[in-house]
Order: sequence, then structure tokens, then C-alpha cells
Amino acid sequence: MTVSRDFLAYVLEQLSPLGAVSAKRMFGGAGLYSDEFFFALIADDTLYLRVDDANRDGFTARRMQPFRPYADRPEVSMSYYEAPAEVLESAAELAVWARRSVEVAMRAPPKAAPQKARRAGAARRRRPARSRR
Repeated sequence: MTVSRDFLAYVLEQLSPLGAVSAKRMFGGAGLYSDEFFFALIADDTLYLRVDDANRDGFTARRMQPFRPYADRPEVSMSYYEAPAEVLESAAELAVWARRSVEVAMRAPPKAAPQKARRAGAARRRRPARSRR
């Protein structure tokens, strides 16, 4: 899973009508964020946008494929679909599709705290109360 600098720069330029979008490198690819909302990813120089029941039909109607992170396990997919080429080529159209994906990310339930943080919180709750004299 790789992303070239040129492709990442192109996608960020195409997303400029959306406003401030940041990219974070991850596992050789890149995650795209609008504020703190993770709405897209780039893997192998392909842009994938986040989907749910509200926007999935636009992708499936165009026969776009879901993101499959494991080549040896094609049955595993994630809630991200490949952006159509004609959408990627139009900054205005991409902004519309990306806004829908940001809305999906905003509706998603918050992720659970990392296990290390949960353990630390549980340890604090188990400590005996101090005796008051």
C-alpha cells in the first residue's frame, strides 16, 4: 500500500474546495482528514472515500470497488470505496462527494479508547480510597 507524493499532492489540490484537508501517512498509504474526521484514504495511488448507507449507492452504481486492505483475504473490505476517475478529475465534483464522506465520518460512533488508555483508566478506578482522618 503506497502513495506517491505527486498523487497525494494532486488529490489535496483537487480537494481544496472542501477547505482544510490534512493527510497523515499510515501503513505506506495516507489518511485524509477534514478537521478531526477521517473521511478518505489513499492506497496504491487510488483515492477511497468513506461510505455508509447514505452514499454507498453512488459508488456501487458506478461499479466502484471497496477498499480491501489484505490481498490474501479479499472477503475483508472496509467502509471506503474507490472514487470514480471522472469525479477525481473534477475538483468541484470531488468536493461534493468528499463532503458526503465527511458527513459519514461525522455520523460514525466514536472509536473506543486504545486498550492502553482503558487499562490506565481501570487501574485508577480500582485504587482504594484514601482514609480520611
